[in-house]
Amino acid sequence: MNWEQLLSLRRKGDVNKRIRNEQNETRLGFDVDYDRIIFSAAFRSLQDKTQVIPLSKTDFVHTRLTHSLEVSVVGRSLGRLAGQKILEKHPHLKEIHGYKFNDFGAIVAAAALAHDIGNPPFGHSGEKAIGEYFKNGKGKVYKDQLSPKEYQDIIDFEGNANGFKLLTQDRAGVPGGLRLSYATLGAFMKYPKESLPKRPTKHIADKKFGFFQSERNAFLEVAEDLGLIQTRDSNDIAFTRHPLTFLVEAADDICYTIIDFEDGINLGLISEDYALEYLIKLVKDSINTKKYNTLEYKEDRISYLRALAINTLIKDAVAIFMDNEENILNGTFEMSLMDKSKYDAQIRDIISLSVEKVYKNQEVIEKEIAGYKVIADILEVYTDALVQKMENKASNYHHLVLQTLPEFYRRTDLSLYEILLNTCCYVASLSDSSAVHIHNKITGKQL
Repeated sequence: MNWEQLLSLRRKGDVNKRIRNEQNETRLGFDVDYDRIIFSAAFRSLQDKTQVIPLSKTDFVHTRLTHSLEVSVVGRSLGRLAGQKILEKHPHLKEIHGYKFNDFGAIVAAAALAHDIGNPPFGHSGEKAIGEYFKNGKGKVYKDQLSPKEYQDIIDFEGNANGFKLLTQDRAGVPGGLRLSYATLGAFMKYPKESLPKRPTKHIADKKFGFFQSERNAFLEVAEDLGLIQTRDSNDIAFTRHPLTFLVEAADDICYTIIDFEDGINLGLISEDYALEYLIKLVKDSINTKKYNTLEYKEDRISYLRALAINTLIKDAVAIFMDNEENILNGTFEMSLMDKSKYDAQIRDIISLSVEKVYKNQEVIEKEIAGYKVIADILEVYTDALVQKMENKASNYHHLVLQTLPEFYRRTDLSLYEILLNTCCYVASLSDSSAVHIHNKITGKQL
């Protein structure tokens, strides 16, 4: 892969190539990507989607929205720092093509901003709940009517693939969705493969999948424009990652490691005593002990340690990226950047404590259980109504149900796969509170 191609400013529908030297510096194409994402309806719904604590009543606990904004800030720093070093190593990118270090920061920031945009309500358990309905629930009846890859798309419903769908899918009068630059879409795609075969290698890019069968052509167009390397010679689609995806992933890893830990302490689920004990190796070279000892309030002490820890991990991630740039460009770098971190042991200790004290907290588990029921019931009502209408068997009840769906999701002049997938995507679009509200309405618990 080569950087000039990877930094493509092309958008869906472009006839001519967009040249970096011809860009308006006051409104660069990569900055437009960020704006389009942040003004999208899908992004707004993240304000009421679970990061760690579902339906939390506490103001300072992170939602998917605040998490995404923080990941984009960390991603911007990672991109800029890496961009400086890439331009030093490949000066023709700047001297001939006009790329600047801020371009890298803008691409990573935009992709990081969108990294959770396709996630359903109730956190990762929401993804599992959607898949479970079709794998072991009433939705299993559709299995024999779908191709293996179509069925796998649904039973392994994936927020990353749904995110790519949201960013690229055509709507009436809006071809190409948000029409982001292909560089940003490439950086967004953590898993540039389809749902089957499942986990064919130990390569980090094969861990999950990144697009549904419905977006197969859109994905191929982006991958080919960017010059991503195809990794399988069969009919199964899989490519190497865009190099900047590793920085997007690192931004996410850094934030959820440190900030979920911070949330646990602020919630009282983790003792403050653990903060310095677990973070000391990350902050020992940068901490101002005198300043730390003057901080009277717990939140300020934790915030100070968090900022130092994130800064340490940013520098470490960029160093790993540049040390392995050649392998990343040829597609042979097989792990996340933070898996090679010299702070790997500390990161794993922090995550283990967060899992024990926060992710497996009774409140979290109880709400995730409720989320399974909420999602299954909504899927049952809407898939049944849509399929019955498709088969011209809809009752008056089914027609009434469909009136409660947004117009975009009511279409039945589609394949069964597209109808089922669209229903999954509708459920995934709901915020936590909206899912509970709709569930209460359609089950008659609230009028």
